[in-house]
Amino acid sequence: MTDFFPFARIAEITAGIRDKKISPVEIVDSHLRRIASLQPKLNAFVHLDADGARSQAGAAEGAVMQKQPLGPLHGVALTVKSCIDVAGWPCPAGSLLRKDYVPRSDAPLVARLKAAGAILLGNTNTPEFLMAYETNNLLNGKTSNPWNLAYSAGGSSGGEAAAIAAGCSMGGVGSDGGGSIRVPAHFCGICGLKPTPGRIPAAGHFPSGAGAFGWIGVVGPMARTVADVRALFEVMAGPDAGDAHSVPVPLRSYSEKELRETRIGILESPALGGATQETRQAVHRAANLLSDCGFRVEPFEFRGLDRAIELWWFFFGPVIAHMLNASVAGHETQRSPMLREYLSAATSPNPPSLDQFLQACVERDLLREKILRQMDTISILLSPVSSGPAFRHGEGNYRLGACYLDTMRFSQWLNLTGFPAVSVPISRSNEGLPIGVQIIGRPFEEERILAIAEALEHSRGPWQPPPLDLR
Repeated sequence: MTDFFPFARIAEITAGIRDKKISPVEIVDSHLRRIASLQPKLNAFVHLDADGARSQAGAAEGAVMQKQPLGPLHGVALTVKSCIDVAGWPCPAGSLLRKDYVPRSDAPLVARLKAAGAILLGNTNTPEFLMAYETNNLLNGKTSNPWNLAYSAGGSSGGEAAAIAAGCSMGGVGSDGGGSIRVPAHFCGICGLKPTPGRIPAAGHFPSGAGAFGWIGVVGPMARTVADVRALFEVMAGPDAGDAHSVPVPLRSYSEKELRETRIGILESPALGGATQETRQAVHRAANLLSDCGFRVEPFEFRGLDRAIELWWFFFGPVIAHMLNASVAGHETQRSPMLREYLSAATSPNPPSLDQFLQACVERDLLREKILRQMDTISILLSPVSSGPAFRHGEGNYRLGACYLDTMRFSQWLNLTGFPAVSVPISRSNEGLPIGVQIIGRPFEEERILAIAEALEHSRGPWQPPPLDLR
């Protein structure tokens, strides 16, 4: 049974615990053994709290034996991206400048996971300040892809994606300001949900989502299956006073009839650039699978995405770089090469003015309305996550040419508009690397996109683990 734990589904684990067929202690010990085998190869973890996890597991087992009420995630072993506060754990966000920061309290989403019975194993690696699509930094080094160690696990939630894909964790939490949940999920062959801003509280995340940037960056669940993503989402979702964007949207479900009446558009836009043939084939396969499920799937050309991507970069590039330059001034030798490259590409000779910033905020809202109105009748979009599968270590960059501003356009516009999307693995490249697709929905319709993604996943067939043998 212990070989079964690392790749089991959340529902299987919680049912087994309630029926006393498996033990939370066995689950944690199994994951810790796998982490011990994997960490030297993947370098997914920043901090591992083995003693704390074992203590939590013992308490969880005692609750079962004493027939106490059990939460929906009782005994489930999870991880958290190392930019999200967990009391007593280092939370460096990949930077030497934050290596001594240890939060005193849990982020709201962490408190909700713990209250639901989840056991937190540790937190996972990121690029410095989350500002790259590859996970590498001067503090902890690079994280490798469990499908091929020569390739990147993606970023900025790369450590989280690698840990989950390799069976070190059953699921966890990432964050997404330009594809940072969906891209690592796509690179590592798992699922990841970028929710609508405010659906899951982002308080306790670094960098802070306070002010005008809360609609760009969000926190969300990552797991191997859509059902597991949904289980985590349902625990973490809900309003919180610490997140100015949070809204009291209740959880809902969709009937089979409602889902089958949903029209799905295959997203087409010249603004998104090209994708590899294998990526296009993955989208085509997903469209056929959804059609076989009874959905009406049709090509759909979107307008306005060129300006949406330009505006996203204005905020994510020059505006954030202006703020970061001030905060890291005087620490040039402690900056990672990736952060230096980002700042070089994003820093404008003339810092954005207040008038430019306010005008961009207004234009963003007006453009979002125009884009949203195009989804009046076609409420779901099918799209690549990026232009291709995982790249080799060091091949992602912000330099002109085939850089992040070209390869990640499929994901970035969603952070400007605040739309939700879930990444679902569909196929493999010729090199054996995973290729995922995005199911995109309208704001606050996470349950709809998750239901359609689960239908797609069921039609695709069971999730397959990486071939890397770590036992």
